[in-house]
Amino acid sequence: MKTPRRAMSVRAVIAISLVVAVAAVVIVGVILLDSPAQERLRRLDERRVDDLRSISAELDFYWTHARTLPSSLEELADEPGVFLELYDPETGQLYEYRVLGSNTYELCAHFSRDTAEERNRFYRENWSHGPGRQCFELEAQDVEGVIDR
Repeated sequence: MKTPRRAMSVRAVIAISLVVAVAAVVIVGVILLDSPAQERLRRLDERRVDDLRSISAELDFYWTHARTLPSSLEELADEPGVFLELYDPETGQLYEYRVLGSNTYELCAHFSRDTAEERNRFYRENWSHGPGRQCFELEAQDVEGVIDR
């Protein structure tokens, strides 16, 4: 039994429409999502910012107890109860730290991407950065309600 020609063309149109729709979804997905290499760089930068935030928080604790800043990140890491990532996750280089004043300091890291490219993602407060070496000038803050470690 032969299928009417009209029915075949409707099936063909539906099949072609589905193929076009799937292709469009794939293309839009590729455009909206970063490549795997870009996603890796984004995650490395997020990790760097996380590490710097943790270091900054520990510097606040140190400042609250000692009323001074440590001379190095190694000195900070030697404190009891302090567990920090002090090294860049990609290069293995120690993050840069420099005391600027009695309670001001600078933390530096090398970043892969510009946060201006990010769409409402990870970066808030004063952690926005461009690519390359970026430094953040910060002020140690007293931490309320801290119990000695």
